[in-house]
Amino acid sequence: MNMRGLFISIEGGEGAGKSTVMAALSQALAAGGREVVLTREPGGTPAGEAIRQLLLDPANHLLPEAELLLMFASRAQLVRELVAPALARGAAVVADRFTDASFAYQGGGRGLDACHIAELERWAAGIKPDLTFLLDVGVAEGLARARARGGAPDRIERERADFFERVRATYLARAAAEPARFRVIDAGQPVDGVRQAVLAALSGWLGAEV
Repeated sequence: MNMRGLFISIEGGEGAGKSTVMAALSQALAAGGREVVLTREPGGTPAGEAIRQLLLDPANHLLPEAELLLMFASRAQLVRELVAPALARGAAVVADRFTDASFAYQGGGRGLDACHIAELERWAAGIKPDLTFLLDVGVAEGLARARARGGAPDRIERERADFFERVRATYLARAAAEPARFRVIDAGQPVDGVRQAVLAALSGWLGAEV
């Protein structure tokens, strides 16, 4: 079966339910006869996973600029080592976050200039997703879900609620600016509703792409 590769990203704040959506997308794409490659950010490669540990360790004090550059270091490795080869052979790549996360977290959350992030996106990543699902949930509910999972919060999860409000606002602004790429899903509804909404949006998008 000769199909061009698809690059799908899943975005959202803390506790949005990205893992559930990744599983649903993977199953649906595989049922359609595609090879599916799952990955996450930061991480996805041996070097990227090492960078992930550095980024998320609460013991590390990182300036916003250092955080942004480390995110794109991991991303550059991921694209060239995993994403680009998979797309070249026709696979569907489903990523837990991609460059929109940097605009939201380091741009909206940390206050870094979006122009600098866009230049890194162009130079270090060199690719944008074909389709992006934004799982939108209220900050208070998302943080409560994240806490309910247990375990110690990582360096970014320890931020204040106002940080995550800025992250959410930036995500929604990006979705409004690129409606052809984004599908905004109400992640505050029950899991089955989220899953059904995502699969319906995927089906509609794939039909439009044929």
